[in-house]
Amino acid sequence: MTITPPDARDATLPPARAGTGTGSPGPVPRGFLARAALVTVVLSLAGALLGLGRDQALAHLFGAGSETDAFLVAWTVPEFAATLLIEDGLAFVLVPAFSAAVARRAQGGTGDPVRALVRSTLPRLSLAFAAVSALLVWGAPYVVETLAPGIPDPEFAVDCTRLTGTCVLTFGLAGYCSAFLRAHRRFVAPAAIYVAYNTVIITAMFVLGARWGVRAAAVGVAVGGALMIVTQLSSVVSQLRRKRVSLPADVTDPADRHAMNLALIVTVLLFALCRQSQVLIERFLASPLPAGAISHLNYAQKVVQMPMVLALMLCTVTFPVVAQALAEGDTERARHRVERDLSLVSCVVLLGAAAVAACAPHLVHLLFQRGAFTAQDTAATAAVMRVYALGLLGHALVGVLVRSYFSAGRPTWYPVAAMAAGIVTTSWLGAVTAGSWGVLGIAAANAAGITLTALILLCGMRTRGVPIRTRPVLTEMGKPLRAAVVACGVGGFCAGRVDSPALGLAAGGTAVTVVFLLLARPLGAHYLAPALRTVSRRLPHARFR
Repeated sequence: MTITPPDARDATLPPARAGTGTGSPGPVPRGFLARAALVTVVLSLAGALLGLGRDQALAHLFGAGSETDAFLVAWTVPEFAATLLIEDGLAFVLVPAFSAAVARRAQGGTGDPVRALVRSTLPRLSLAFAAVSALLVWGAPYVVETLAPGIPDPEFAVDCTRLTGTCVLTFGLAGYCSAFLRAHRRFVAPAAIYVAYNTVIITAMFVLGARWGVRAAAVGVAVGGALMIVTQLSSVVSQLRRKRVSLPADVTDPADRHAMNLALIVTVLLFALCRQSQVLIERFLASPLPAGAISHLNYAQKVVQMPMVLALMLCTVTFPVVAQALAEGDTERARHRVERDLSLVSCVVLLGAAAVAACAPHLVHLLFQRGAFTAQDTAATAAVMRVYALGLLGHALVGVLVRSYFSAGRPTWYPVAAMAAGIVTTSWLGAVTAGSWGVLGIAAANAAGITLTALILLCGMRTRGVPIRTRPVLTEMGKPLRAAVVACGVGGFCAGRVDSPALGLAAGGTAVTVVFLLLARPLGAHYLAPALRTVSRRLPHARFR
């Protein structure tokens, strides 16, 4: 399972402006993190819920069979494209580069560094996106044969892949626009792109599904990708027309530290490609299994990622804060921020994982069991969800830690090596267990591989990333972990005593939350409550741009 939450669409804060004669940067503007977090939370959560609605519509209209398996093979293309071009990939390179150009533009001088950067990068990147997209459309039969050699309906998968292949071009341009806007502190349009995208896919399935079947969802991917660009285009044009950007007095010229360079691009993209290859491994291993296996993995993944969406929203706005601290040489401030992020993210993810594991059958029944999605599909999907939940903390830690490695704007191969070790583990364990355990073995291999990657990244932070205190961090994360184990057991017992899916989910979810909160505080998981109080004080005063 690869978790691709909207957190990677980073709301970046440009570094601080040099002070008069001293070069001393100013502080982060008061309330900025709360405002950026609010707009990201609202729109990203809306996009995630619509994504869940998209999967509900897919399950309701087409169930979990050979055609949905074929479509989900084609769905691999937009999953990869979103990670590489909008989320974990180019965002780590483009956002700092545009932030540097915005800072130089704000300081005046001859020329316009923002327009110069657009002129030098956009034509080349557009050509590359178009070439790869065309290659995917032409080579769709080879892509399907490579991804899922045992799939029962390869021709249908090829048709869908030719439609989804166009998203490389549209997602690439959408990701470029998103990075441009976030560097200008414009968050509404970038955060809204998945709202538009998922809305189009859902509409296409209901309008065209009766005539074209699940192929209608692939049409929605192609049209939705174009709408991602349209959603941001007016804001991009508006910013390009401005000769000077009015920013707070906390902007400094970051010199060439964050300039785009080939080594950084290669390391970032290789990490993102390696991480997303988990999807390829899962679908490759599941393709010879009985029809519906790929669908069960997909539905389980989409539900279990919801705690990740909530937990990693904080890192969306703290990533640039860490980058700014490292740029100023203030490693202590960067260390403190990363440690707080790890603690808070762990609390939220573990609470969500406990709730998912305790209430999985009730949750899947309420979300999917209707139309062509049967009770057997519910049982299979719920079992996979519970296994996936074991790796949710690992996915969260990787999401936090990799930002720390790349926040200095320097190429580093350590995250790539850590992710490669996890992928090898996932591949080997999946190949060994898929024959006897089926989709449960594939999900367990995923959890083991991503947990290994998280541990390797955590161990390397002191010498290669932000020098966090590893032992205290692990001790702090162990407290909510113990609370989550107990809460999951109590919640599962309460949910299992109720036959009604809705009442069972309510009983189990309430029990998990109450027990977790009661235990987490005595155990000393102290970062969660202060962070929530800080956000709640600032959110009423937040204003959107």
